[in-house]
Amino acid sequence: MGTDSEPAPPPAPGKQPAAAHVVLLASPGVGHVLPMAELARRVVAQGEVTATLVTYANFSSAGHGFPSALMATLPPSVSTAVLPEVPLDDLPANARIETRILTVVDRALPNLRDLLISLLASSSPPGGGGVAAFVPDLFGAWALQVAAELGVPGYVFRTTNLMALLTLLHVPELDRTTTCEFRDLPEPIRLPGCVSLRGADLPDPLQDRTSPAYRFVVESAKRHLLADGFIVNTFDAMEHETIAAFETLSGKGVYPPAYAVGPFSRTCSSGGEKAEHGCLRWLDEQPDGSVLYVCFGSGGTLSMEQMAELAAGLEASGQKFLWVVRFPSDKDRSASFFGSGHGHIDDPLSYLPEGFVERTRGVGLAVAEWAPQVEVLSHRAVGGFVSHCGWNSTLEGVAAGVPMLAWPLYAEQRVNAVMLAERVGLALRPRGNDDDGVVTREEVAALVTELMVGEKGAAEREKARELREAAAEAWALDGTSRKAFEAVAGEWKKTAAAVRSRGAS
Repeated sequence: MGTDSEPAPPPAPGKQPAAAHVVLLASPGVGHVLPMAELARRVVAQGEVTATLVTYANFSSAGHGFPSALMATLPPSVSTAVLPEVPLDDLPANARIETRILTVVDRALPNLRDLLISLLASSSPPGGGGVAAFVPDLFGAWALQVAAELGVPGYVFRTTNLMALLTLLHVPELDRTTTCEFRDLPEPIRLPGCVSLRGADLPDPLQDRTSPAYRFVVESAKRHLLADGFIVNTFDAMEHETIAAFETLSGKGVYPPAYAVGPFSRTCSSGGEKAEHGCLRWLDEQPDGSVLYVCFGSGGTLSMEQMAELAAGLEASGQKFLWVVRFPSDKDRSASFFGSGHGHIDDPLSYLPEGFVERTRGVGLAVAEWAPQVEVLSHRAVGGFVSHCGWNSTLEGVAAGVPMLAWPLYAEQRVNAVMLAERVGLALRPRGNDDDGVVTREEVAALVTELMVGEKGAAEREKARELREAAAEAWALDGTSRKAFEAVAGEWKKTAAAVRSRGAS
């Protein structure tokens, strides 16, 4: 909606500004846009609030920007804007995802400033209460300084969990007090209300102090402290101890307050491409709880060797499976995040071991690139989930009451996996990933069997049922997440009222 010389426009003409207007900024990537869109829905559902959802033109192809179908479903009180594309030609071809995203966010700051100025003007008193809050997600914390310069309160929407946030906020201290690579730290990292982490469990960008991504992440952690508060996509039953510990730290002024408002996750859709997907018809023919769903998110990528080992392990387990197969990469475990070229080969199933599809026909189903994940997880036939532990996928599994095999690949996913396995009791975890090594076919077969028909799997299944109920209760009328969301929305309305009052005087 903008050009290189023009800021993205304000909300469409004809929309009357409400008492409070909230600007939401989603980082590039569908995993960032989807939860931010859900936040936008809930913001305007509070009444007396409108919102503008801002995305980036960079990386907007292949469904990784702002999906047009999603845009069409947003309420009328949510406007959208797209920041113009910024050049990235000077970045190395092998630049990390985090480097690319944060470079886009940094270089688009002038466009963002122009957009905020135009929105401030269009929603100013006496007709409205100005821009009551600027809410970027985790990468957009880089932009909090712009909002502060314009006098707009800033809140970071953390699309991950609170333990991941607390870990990130501790990174500058680790950077200041240690000299070795974090994976070589001799002692575990112990944070209030969290399970202990090894240095090797920290996100990949933090494993090499010489990389540009490392400095980006450390600086981003510092900029988080510019926020007036954190809106976190988690809920009490998932992280009770961490929420309590963070509240104590916030009360002492160590960190801004955190509002646990989750879970935000997609719900099933009806009709259309999703309902007609062949994998759902295949699931209809399978017994209840018998199928293992295998999917590594929109960006997760396996190496050729790991793909072969996973295939062999699934086959050896004898368990039913539905596997979303994407193109492998021996260089990047997040190669699918922004799409990738594969020359003349356009079928990821062609990379599976020879004869695998034929040998497993009737027991398993491999589908290329995509499946309607929410519908799949909610299907009565699905009894387990091999997941990369991206937080969106994790919450979708929780909402469906499905236990997991935690197989982290990049970003904060190892932190999530540790929490799910050791604190929540929702997931088994392969040992091979602990050292970034290949998970062997023997381990895959053993873990799959245990998850689907073993005692540990049964215990996880019960925990999954409990969490599913707790997730629903969190947003009940008196639920903890609903109250937290109403509290932060109340702060925005107060800000709007104060701005309106100053404008009238």
